[in-house]
Parts: sequence; C-alpha cells; structure tokens
Amino acid sequence: MGLIHFLVSLFILLACSTPPPVCGNAELGALMELKASLDPEGRVLKSWTKEGDPCSGSFEGVACNEHRKVANVSLVGKGLSGRVSPAVAELKCLSGLYLHYNNLSGEIPKEISYLTELTDLYLNINNLTGGVPSEIGNMTGLQVLQLCCNQLTGNIPTQMGSLKRLSVIALQYNKLTGQIPASLGNLAVLKRLDLSFNKFFGTIPAKLADIPSLEVLDIRSNSLSGVAPHALKRLKEGFQCENNPKLCGVGFSKLRACTSFDMDNVNAHGLPLGPNITDSTPKANPESVDIQASCNQTHCRKSTKFPKGAVVAGVIALSVTLAGAVFLALIRYRQRKQKIGNTSDPSDGRLSTDQARDFYRRSPSPLVSLEYANGWDPLADGRNGIGLSQEYLNKYWFNMEDVESATQYFSEVNLLGRSKFSSVYKGVLRDGSLVAVRSVNVTSCKSEESEFLKGLELLFSLRHENIVKLKGFCCSRGRGECFLIYDFIPKGNLSRYLDVGDGTNEVLEWSKRVAIVNGISKGIGYLHSSEATKPGIIHQNISVDKVLLDQQSNPLILDSGLPKLLADDVVFSTLKTSAAMGYLAPEYITTGRFTEKSDIYAFGVIILQVISGKLQLSSSMRSAAESCRYEEFVDANLKGKFSEPEAAALAKIALVCTHELPDNRPTMAEVIQELNNLGASS
Repeated sequence: MGLIHFLVSLFILLACSTPPPVCGNAELGALMELKASLDPEGRVLKSWTKEGDPCSGSFEGVACNEHRKVANVSLVGKGLSGRVSPAVAELKCLSGLYLHYNNLSGEIPKEISYLTELTDLYLNINNLTGGVPSEIGNMTGLQVLQLCCNQLTGNIPTQMGSLKRLSVIALQYNKLTGQIPASLGNLAVLKRLDLSFNKFFGTIPAKLADIPSLEVLDIRSNSLSGVAPHALKRLKEGFQCENNPKLCGVGFSKLRACTSFDMDNVNAHGLPLGPNITDSTPKANPESVDIQASCNQTHCRKSTKFPKGAVVAGVIALSVTLAGAVFLALIRYRQRKQKIGNTSDPSDGRLSTDQARDFYRRSPSPLVSLEYANGWDPLADGRNGIGLSQEYLNKYWFNMEDVESATQYFSEVNLLGRSKFSSVYKGVLRDGSLVAVRSVNVTSCKSEESEFLKGLELLFSLRHENIVKLKGFCCSRGRGECFLIYDFIPKGNLSRYLDVGDGTNEVLEWSKRVAIVNGISKGIGYLHSSEATKPGIIHQNISVDKVLLDQQSNPLILDSGLPKLLADDVVFSTLKTSAAMGYLAPEYITTGRFTEKSDIYAFGVIILQVISGKLQLSSSMRSAAESCRYEEFVDANLKGKFSEPEAAALAKIALVCTHELPDNRPTMAEVIQELNNLGASS
C-alpha cells in the first residue's frame, strides 16, 4: 500500500512540474476547430495540422509562451473567409488575437470573453455582424479593442465601462446605435475613443470629457444632439465632431452655435440635462469562474471538471503502469528541477524577450508568402536583372514581424501622423531602440521596380548629422505596402515650436533658433553637394514640418530623397501644402521644375518663421525685416532676449534667399559661409 501511495505522489509531482508537449492537448484541438471555422476551404492555414506542434514554429501565425501555451495568433490580411469559432476560448493564455484585414463573417462569439489574459483584440476590417457581446466586460486584461469597419449592430454594452485597462476603443464604420454609455467615462487610461460613422443618438456623456488620458474622441457622422461638454475643448483637434446636425457647442468651430433653446437643456455647469445613463454592473458568470486561466502558473486550468472519483481511478491505474519506470522518472525529475532552479521563470504568461526573438527568427512572417495582386515585388532577386543587392538585404532588411512587433500591430496608439500617401507610427525594436515607421502603399510608389530600388539605395546612402537616418526597410506582399524605418526623433517637428502662446510647448531661446537655422543650412548643403550623391539631390518639400528636433534641439531634415521612391502624381499632390504655406518658389509655376534654388527659397521662408515664431508670414512682417523693425518681426515670446545684429543678419539672408528671381538667390554654400561668419562675429 505504501508503494502505491509513493507512486501516486510521484505521478502528481511529475505532472505538476513537467510541461506536457502541446501536441495532442486541448489547445491543439482548439486550433484545429479554429482553423476549420476561419478557413473552411483549407486554402490558407495548411501548416496547421493535427499531427503538428503549434509551439514548434511550424503553425503559421502562432506563437507560444515559455509554458508552451499559445500566446498569440496573428493572421492579418490572409484572406480568411470563415467565422470566429467559440473554440478560441480554449486558448486560455492568449494575450493577442489579430484577425484584421480579412473577410470574416458571422457574430463575435460571446465565449471570447473567457480570454481574461487577452490584451489586444483586433477584429477590424472584416464583415462581422451582430452586436458587441456584453460578456466582453469580463475581459479585464483588455487594452486595445479594434472592431471598426464591420457590420456590427445594436448598442455599446455598458459593461465595457468595467475594462479599466482599455486604452483604445475603435468602433467606427459600423451600424451601431443607441446612446453612448456614461460608463465609458470610468475608463481612466482611455486614450482614443472612435465612434464615428455609426448611428448613435442622444447626448455626449459629460464623464467622457473628464477622462484624464483621453487624446482623441471621434464622433463624426452620427445623430448626436444636445450641448457638447465644454471640457472637450482641451482635446483641440483630437475632438472630431462634424456631421451631427443636432449637436451644438460653445467655442467649438466645427459645431453650430447653441441657441437659447439648446441652453435651456443644460444645467448650471453646462452639462446636458436628461436621464442619466447608469452603469449596470455585470453579473458574475458562473462559467467564467471555472474557465478563467491561471496563466502565471505552469498550466492553465481547463474549462471542464471531471468527477473526483474518475481522477483518483485514473491516477491509480497510471501509477501501476509507471511502477517499472519510477527510477528513471525520478532521475528525470531531479534533472528537470535542477534546470528550472537555474533559469528565470517569467510568470506573466507572455512571450519572454529571448523566446520571442527565437520565435520570430525561426518562423517566416505570416504575410511574406502572399503575392502582390499586380506582381510588383521590389525585392525579387534577379527578376529582369533587377534586385536589391545582397549587401542591402543583409544590412537593412527587416522582416514583417519586426515591423508588426515594433508598432504593436500598427496600433492607433502609436500613430504619429497620416498623409494622403502614408502613415507614420512610433515603434520600439527588440533591441530597445526607438524608431518611426512610415508605411507607403504600393500604389504610391514608382511603378518601375528599378527606379524604386535606385531611390531606396539613394536614401540609404544619405549620412549626415542634420539628416534623419534611414535604418531599414520592409516590403509586405500581403499588405501591398513598403515600410521605411527611421531613427525616432523625440521632440517632434519644428512647427510645434511656432505660434506658441498657450504654454503647450516650450519657447525656443534665441541661441537655439540660430543653431537650428545653421543646422538646417548644413543639411540642405549636404544634399546639394556631391558629398551626398553625384549629382546632388533636391529635397523639393523642405518646410518646418520636415525639420525634426532631437533631445538637444539639433535639427534633422526628414524625407530627404523620398520623391525618388514615390510616383510623380503623389509628389505633385504634396505641393498644395507647400504652396499654401509659402514654401513654393514662384518660378515653379512657370517652369514646373525643382532646382537647388527652389530649396533655398523654402529655406529663406523657414528662417523668417524661426525668427518671428510664426507659421503664417505676412507682407508687413517682410517689410519690417527689411527695415530692421525688430519689434514687428522678432518673436514677442522672447521678450527682447535676442541679439539685434544676429537678427538683422538672419533677416538679410532670409530676404535674399526668397528673392523672386532664382538667379539672385545665393547657393547654399554661400549661405553656410555667411552663417559661419555670423557665428564668428558673435
């Protein structure tokens, strides 16, 4: 009897300390059910097999944590045409589910709420129908909820107000209706709430305006009414509210002015009157109590329970079978225990840094195997004798996982800016370095692959202390995009430090302004010289938006050489902004050509902007600069703390650089010499 007790104890000890292989367990079964549902025709997920091991790196788009539990499923842009199976709930340690850019239909299964470890849920840009499950309020770990661009209907569940870690809610471009729940005002770390292009009605809950971290509230194109909470003014351009005819506001330029009738419906504090939208506390789901995963342990609990008698009988039967192997098992246990004792054991259920690096190194990108629809493939070695040299591929090429991981799968939280042809995201590479990732659609790139590759090599050849450095690139066949990875410049663009009057940004002291002008001139001078390339290159779009400041306020010019990659019509489309801001040299209207002198004209405009602290320049300001009436053209925020001789010299350089006749403008080498003389005399 003592032997049996010993064997039973040994079996339990081994079972609790030795992670079983994923092959054949409940997670493999769940993945196979998920495959059958997501990819009913079996065209995409061929690497998911019932004989395989999801944690071996062979299952496309699947990553496991250190406990050999599935932690991430990333199937972005795969052309999946099925549904999301409730079987996904069996992946108890899942922290990221990325199924966006597909053609999935059906409803969001309520069982998805059992994934209490999930932080990122991306189901956007599909054809999902039905409502947002109220059970989603149980997903306490959720940080990003992306459900936009589907066919969802019904109300926003009030239970979402209990998701205290949510930072992004994106529900735009659906058919959602009802009132905006006031419970969303409880989300203290919410940064972005996008409800645009739906059918919401009623007033904007005042509690939303009080969320301290809120940066963007987009409610465009709904049927909202009442008075917009005055506190939303702090969001500035982050509050987007157009096309809500019944909504008014005091001090909001994009809303109609409130009438006396509107104001009769607000209280003394300017808050809308009417029935309060209260939070309904979600009732505990008895099933969720049993199914919650304890993912900080070696095993996740299963969703079903077996009778204790059956468990005991199974243990005894197995113990008898193990009797002959007990000695070998004991040795194995001691060896494993010793190994575990000498290694770190992250307990948060996520991918460790080393394991993530190993996973990404071993497995190809889930997007790499797809082809461009039109055959455009700039990385094709040897096609028509064209291809990027192996030197550049080895040194600068990033795979898609690098880009996705760095930007958190292009999270809206990391979005730095968006233009007609590209989007820019902040990212963190695995070595900890900060980058800015610019995504450019293939339709915006040069159609001739040889021209595109020449442009890419040119960008990599630019190396100067006042030029933003291109670190690498990636082309995704599945997304039809190329990604340019730059060093991240922390203080943003120079335009942020102009028109400073509300205390939101620092006022640049005079010495910094002179240094910034000097640095910009050196950067442009480098581009124009044969030191950069033979012959020199023209920036074409230099402006204060294209000058970034590092931590020491040193200027770095952005997008140098970028027109060499872009289609001509895209380059021309950017000229409207340049013309509106006064950067476009007058001769361009008649010649249609950029020259070094057109860059110098734009540089002269920048000098006047830096001196005056103004984005928009007036003719009177130019006249004041000509007459050295300092009080009329030097930034008043400096409060007189500037050098008049330097101001006069800079004004003179700016005026000659912006001469109407290009032949009367200096070269950048001459400008640099003048600025050096200025520095020597000060």
